[in-house]
Amino acid sequence: MEALRIAALLVTLALAPHPARPTAAAPVAYSGTGAWVDRYDFVKLEDPEFAAAEMADHGVKTLYLETASWRVPSSVDIVAPEQTDDLIAAAHANGMNVVAWYLPGFVDMRADLRRIRAALAFRTADGQAFDSFALDIEANALNPLWRRNAALLRLSRAIRKQVGPDYPLGAIVPDQLSTSNGNVLWPRFPYAAVARYYDVFLPMAYSSFNRARGSARVYAYTAANVRFVRRATQRPVHVIGGLTDSMSRSEQVAVARAAHDAGAVGASLYKYQLYDPGSWAALSSFGT
Repeated sequence: MEALRIAALLVTLALAPHPARPTAAAPVAYSGTGAWVDRYDFVKLEDPEFAAAEMADHGVKTLYLETASWRVPSSVDIVAPEQTDDLIAAAHANGMNVVAWYLPGFVDMRADLRRIRAALAFRTADGQAFDSFALDIEANALNPLWRRNAALLRLSRAIRKQVGPDYPLGAIVPDQLSTSNGNVLWPRFPYAAVARYYDVFLPMAYSSFNRARGSARVYAYTAANVRFVRRATQRPVHVIGGLTDSMSRSEQVAVARAAHDAGAVGASLYKYQLYDPGSWAALSSFGT
């Protein structure tokens, strides 16, 4: 029955409107499908070469790899340097890009910028680097809101100054519902101002966070997020779907198909350690 439901979903989605054109050329590192590894995963990744090969075998184009977070000990700039080295090398050997990402708290800006610079400067034993950097913008520890917005823009400006005008930068942002008015994570998020510094936006459109259930609603929710962020930023969008262990196979397929139909340049699910056969099938359906 599950196979029949997925088949029916794919037929329905095939009749959706043709995808819109991206608003600007997307950096290669953010195009196509991706897989996410965060700092909690390193202890479970016993074989980076196997992990990278598995991703590549399923058509993944980019590995998104967390380097640190504002919550790690103050002396730590790169959480797992040896595993980071191994994963970059293995991903590159399999023809994949690797994007570093960091979660700033905006409370200690010097520490945030130091860790970002460490990610940008990171090199493997044989001199390989990350292909891009993305800032994970979701921490709301700094208040009032105007101070948080100012800190975000100041940090973003510093990153762009550090890397220069041609280096591709990504902005990982909360979903539309989390950035609207009211008692939400980041009210009235300054999309247009932030867009001056980033080349692509990656909304965390996690339907699994009680946003939508069922393939039809997940499809609509995901497509709405892609279109909203594209309008708000005038930048290409790579959409990140929800936690895969909280989503059905058909819901994961709906994420990938909605991303494609709404004009996203890439799609991924969170996160690699939670992927199952349904996750791989969903990612494979992006762009088809």
